[in-house]
Amino acid sequence: MKLLFVSTPVGALGSGLGGGVELSLYNIAQEMMRRGHDLQIVAPAGSAWDNLPIVQISGNLQIIAQSLEREAAIAMPENSVLANMWDYVRQVEDEYDLIVNFAYDWLPFYLTPFLKRPVAHFVSMGSLADALDQIIIQISQQFSGTIGFYTAAQAATFPELTPPIYYLSSGIDLSLYQFCSEPKQQLAWLGRISPEKGLEDAFAVAESTTIPLKVMGKIQDESYWQKIQQDYPNAPIEYLGFVSTKEMQRVLRECRALIMTPRWVEAFGNVAIEALACGVPVISYSRGGPASIIQDGETGFLVEPDSIDGLIVATKQLDRINRQTCRDRTQKEFSLEALGERFEKWFVDILNFQP
Repeated sequence: MKLLFVSTPVGALGSGLGGGVELSLYNIAQEMMRRGHDLQIVAPAGSAWDNLPIVQISGNLQIIAQSLEREAAIAMPENSVLANMWDYVRQVEDEYDLIVNFAYDWLPFYLTPFLKRPVAHFVSMGSLADALDQIIIQISQQFSGTIGFYTAAQAATFPELTPPIYYLSSGIDLSLYQFCSEPKQQLAWLGRISPEKGLEDAFAVAESTTIPLKVMGKIQDESYWQKIQQDYPNAPIEYLGFVSTKEMQRVLRECRALIMTPRWVEAFGNVAIEALACGVPVISYSRGGPASIIQDGETGFLVEPDSIDGLIVATKQLDRINRQTCRDRTQKEFSLEALGERFEKWFVDILNFQP
């Protein structure tokens, strides 16, 4: 197949601004190329990731959907990189069999009926905006089977989707994650630092248990970050910044557990499978995607949402978890090969459904 991947417009690939969808796009692209498909990626200027074939498009970045109200009007900045990326798509679409949209934004869905080539939409978040919900539902009705999600829990936040709906999960290059059987007395928290990620609850766990917490990720909301530090001055925290996969897994693998504290319905949670790949159990609120990844009591613990006490109790039971079981589950379900099988089947199904 000749595939045209269109990235998120909220940040350059490799910047961390796009969150988990950046890693998903990267891994899917690598696996599709390994399988022999021709691939081009359209992404904002400044994108750079290994040897991926990227066309860089200039323009002003899109505001992240999480920061907007549900009833907010659709808006784009002047000289929008989102509009510029899709204008480029329109110019080159005849060269490709399938366009794959990774942007959680209204415009690509709206443009779908006007394009000559089919568009596969990989939806990277749960329901956040009424206008976007409406257009996603409309496209699911009009273009059968072209909407894909990470998990059923994520898809359930959108009302009245028309089947077939594809649940594609995620996957990682397991060779990049080294197993560690003997961790240090420390915990980890990974992700974008913004209110919907609930980082303050992990601070509370660190403060209560006195177990050091390693924090890694892009600071997306500086005022939120400053407030957490002020609210938990005695928490044993070390912020390591937004680091490479190599550095992240070096720290993560030596942790007793990864703490996940989502305030919203997390679509998946790539950080969970990154932790499991290192043999690190995951303690998470039982909300959204993580609940489909973690086997409670076997690869970590699922805790009542927003229960800090539940997180603390779980940290005291980590000796029950076999770290090798965590690694084995990742190899079985979240390898690049498994990811590639799911996405390749979806792409072929879409092309076969075309009139």
